[in-house]
Amino acid sequence: MTEGLGIGVLSLTIWVPILAGVLILITGGDKNAEGQRTLALLGSLLGLAVAIPLWTGFNAGTADMQFEELARWVPMFKINYHLGVDGISMPFILLNSFTTILVVLAGWQVIKERVGQYMAAFLIQSGLINGVFASLDGILFYMYFEAMLIPLYLIIGMWGGQNRVYAAIKFFLYTLLGSLLMLISLLYLFFQSGGSFEILTWHRLPLAMTAQILLFIAFFFGFAVKVPMWPVHTWLPDAHVEAPTGGSVVLAAITLKVGAYGFLRFAMPIAPDASHYLAGFMVTLSLIAVVYIGLVALVQSDMKKLIAYSSIAHMGFVTLGFFIFNQLGMEGGLIQMISHGFISAAMFLCVGVMYDRVHSRQIADYGGVANRMPMFAAFFMLFAMANAGLPGTSGFVGEFLVILGTVKVNFWWAFLAATTLIFGAAYTLWMYKRVVFGAVGNAHVEEMRDINGREFIVLALLAASVLAMGLYPLPLTEVMHASVDNLLAHVSHSKLVP
Repeated sequence: MTEGLGIGVLSLTIWVPILAGVLILITGGDKNAEGQRTLALLGSLLGLAVAIPLWTGFNAGTADMQFEELARWVPMFKINYHLGVDGISMPFILLNSFTTILVVLAGWQVIKERVGQYMAAFLIQSGLINGVFASLDGILFYMYFEAMLIPLYLIIGMWGGQNRVYAAIKFFLYTLLGSLLMLISLLYLFFQSGGSFEILTWHRLPLAMTAQILLFIAFFFGFAVKVPMWPVHTWLPDAHVEAPTGGSVVLAAITLKVGAYGFLRFAMPIAPDASHYLAGFMVTLSLIAVVYIGLVALVQSDMKKLIAYSSIAHMGFVTLGFFIFNQLGMEGGLIQMISHGFISAAMFLCVGVMYDRVHSRQIADYGGVANRMPMFAAFFMLFAMANAGLPGTSGFVGEFLVILGTVKVNFWWAFLAATTLIFGAAYTLWMYKRVVFGAVGNAHVEEMRDINGREFIVLALLAASVLAMGLYPLPLTEVMHASVDNLLAHVSHSKLVP
């Protein structure tokens, strides 16, 4: 453990992108746009470089926190700058750092006004999100958890579509109101633990069943909105539709994962008995998201809205996997989170590529894209198949494990969950057919040109990630195995007051 003022790996993953973002902000206005783009790319690459030791130096054989850093921050209130990662949180820091590079490249030529502010917002948000996944102090977690909303709020509100202000305010209010209940629960745990904000100390607290249920409900409102679970999901389609492509990528690939992660770090280990007691409720909401939202996605005419609803359905798989309380389900849920990060980012980037050329997200405004953009059509096909859960892609692995785990608990739950393989194929491939195949739809499609070198690099990186994880997921499952085992063992033992 790094103690005192020493700077460790986790601090670098947080502060390198934040400082790069601040540096971009002070380099001037749009007159220096090209330099700001270059600086943003260098900052994002350095952000990933400092995160790589988390993977190379990680000990997969233990469930203990690793790369810990501890410094006294506000001694009066016993608030510490305490960081650490385990096999559950570490992969998300790498995913976030990788996604930031893609977002910077995706907005390279598209964003022409306030370029520096746009790039800086993503870099600062990247550092704040890493802080969420690394925090082991409750107040530190809460500060990062709330602060990460601000850059995304600005990204949607300043660079979004026609109704961007409405979407940004709706996104901010939904997520903020849920977080206030979580803050109350953090303060309650502080007093119950004798004056400690240490999250790992809270995991060992013996609490009465009523207290556990109330804490679980408070955490539910804080995290379910972020996932988002049905019925608190309505902000997501609006936010996705109005956000610029980069905003949609970060929102789907990273921000939604913070909510699911919160259940694993707070709700389940702090209130294990309540988690079991309310598991049926959580499973019901998850299955509604998988089945009902899948049907809603079928009738969408806007590509971004269709992918947004698809994200809700796929995240329903994640919470289902968590609350069946077995190894297959929980590891499947975690793999689904990482996989969804790659696939949703790729799908939104593909829509962004077409939008940059035609300036429309409507399925009806396309047709025959493969005739003009064959290389793009090939990438888009791979990502569409992965979104539908094709074996050999990352989209299959997590869903398959969750279904296997669910069969052990309840066959009919597994049956309902498996319908996503039908609905996912239906709405994804139907969209792909109408957009890509057939004769050239109109003059705008006729004028489309295939992807350039920058777009090829972005899509190729994601394609390699989707295939590598789909064909060989073992390195990822090995990393999380000990931590998942430890969490399941912890949750299976009662923490009720004797």
